[in-house]
Amino acid sequence: MPSFSRSLPPLSRRGVLGLGAGAVAAGLSPLGIPAARAAIPAGTVLKVGDQKGGVQSVLEAAGLLADLPYRIEWSQFPAAAPLLEALNAGAIEVGYAGDAPTTFALAAGTSAKIIGAVRSNPQSTTILVPGASAIGSVADLKGKTIGTGRGSIGHYLVLAALKANGLKPDDVKIAFLLPSDAKSALAAGSIDAWSSWGIYVSQALLVDGARAVVTGTGLMSGLSYQSATLETITTKREALADLIRRTAAARLWALENSTAYADIWARAVGVDPAIARHTFGVERARPVAIDARVITDQQATADVWREFGIIQKRLDAAAIFDPGFNSVLPA
Repeated sequence: MPSFSRSLPPLSRRGVLGLGAGAVAAGLSPLGIPAARAAIPAGTVLKVGDQKGGVQSVLEAAGLLADLPYRIEWSQFPAAAPLLEALNAGAIEVGYAGDAPTTFALAAGTSAKIIGAVRSNPQSTTILVPGASAIGSVADLKGKTIGTGRGSIGHYLVLAALKANGLKPDDVKIAFLLPSDAKSALAAGSIDAWSSWGIYVSQALLVDGARAVVTGTGLMSGLSYQSATLETITTKREALADLIRRTAAARLWALENSTAYADIWARAVGVDPAIARHTFGVERARPVAIDARVITDQQATADVWREFGIIQKRLDAAAIFDPGFNSVLPA
């Protein structure tokens, strides 16, 4: 089983602190440099896929969706799987998803590459059980039913946790469900455990009284990606670079203003601010360059998928990245 670092890289803040609506209103890019409008043809539209509380919310909170030199058509999805299906179908041109589902999609032939990376605390992915459950360890999951999304980071955690504890995939039953269905199934007792992530974990712990059996710490990379279709990378590269630049700046702003961001986000999606604060307090998502460490961690994730037959052949991690967008990240 690959061993992933338990620590996150240090935060780079130069040129980011204090960014918000005023920066864009002044005609500056998220990094405080003139926006490259001349390079982006007039009338350019980016079709961007997002998940609840994802890229759109952090950009809005940081004030970095104002005065865009192109137009964004947002599509919101409940999980990574339908988002990546839309990317494969061409319904969206770029989208944000975790490393495990992205691997699953690219290995299946989606014509896209990863253009941006974010690393979060892997603790935000968790296998949960009801508070009154007798399950207290991964070993206790033997013979039980675990709900999660096929090819999701939750699915990956199930496989990684089983292997780390000397169990095999057929020692449990995995029920493939979208988050809302898995939440209902856990409450109804139709499944014994639920492997989920982010806000779903925070809601389960703080509202539903669930307990964590195991988290992704030490078992997962914590990586998530912006992936774009090959055609869009070729035809709208400047607009994609601007989106990556703005998103990176917004995430750094959110790290420095986590309480304010959580409260804005909570109002936008209609959840208790305490849930948003818990989610972001655990995740601590920050942009990272596509470098050797990212590629090595991605290869480890892909190899686990291959080992368990989730993908049918070995995926060369280096081949699915376009590191050319690193140049727009904060120094």
